[in-house]
Amino acid sequence: MAGHSQFKNIMHRKGKQDAIKSKLFGKLAREITVAAKLGMPDPAMNARLRAAIIAARAENMTKDSIERAIKKASGADTESYDEIRYEGYGPGGVAVIVEVLTDNRNRTAGDVRATFTKAGGNLAETGAVSFMFSHVGLIEYDAKVGSADAMLEAAIDAGADDVQSSDAGHEVYAGQETFRDVAAALEKKFGEARKAAMVWKPQNTIAVDDEQGEKLLKLMETLNEHDDVQNVYANFEVSDALMQKMSA
Repeated sequence: MAGHSQFKNIMHRKGKQDAIKSKLFGKLAREITVAAKLGMPDPAMNARLRAAIIAARAENMTKDSIERAIKKASGADTESYDEIRYEGYGPGGVAVIVEVLTDNRNRTAGDVRATFTKAGGNLAETGAVSFMFSHVGLIEYDAKVGSADAMLEAAIDAGADDVQSSDAGHEVYAGQETFRDVAAALEKKFGEARKAAMVWKPQNTIAVDDEQGEKLLKLMETLNEHDDVQNVYANFEVSDALMQKMSA
């Protein structure tokens, strides 16, 4: 029976991963459609659409699925989504920002508020915590594309504000006004980035213990599982051991 139980556990985990992947593709497609609808359907002329397509490719979304999402923007029956940013506090007063695309403001607001409350946090007014973050462009590359020195030199030449390199890869940050130019310059030198998007970068992070960190990571996971939630940001850091435990 032990082997049978183990097999069931593996099947359950695979099913869960498939469901997560399906939900992720839905969110990526929604962002592509909204980006194409708000701007031009040509990624070369629409920075947001290009970033959305890059994110989709990084998750192995098929070319046909991406093209369908773009074409959907010009359809007469295209859903209308509102872009909303929610701000609040997680357990321990950690600042949290939640970005959503929703076709029902009341439903999403109620769900997000309930998630914060259940986790021991609370939803706040817009602007309550965003001042603790910088809204900047992030361009990510795999570590193998070049050395830390090569990336730093290229990023400085391109006009970037900051570069952080590690074994996990290179993170290049640029201001909102220079983001597109920096991304284009780095692409010419290193090829297409694995990610290029506007993000909320904490100006400072709070170290929390494992018990607090586990609650916060579960809050972020629950928020991310919501169909309308596109991104979640928070200004805390946890131990590598806890990250490995939570991802196991």
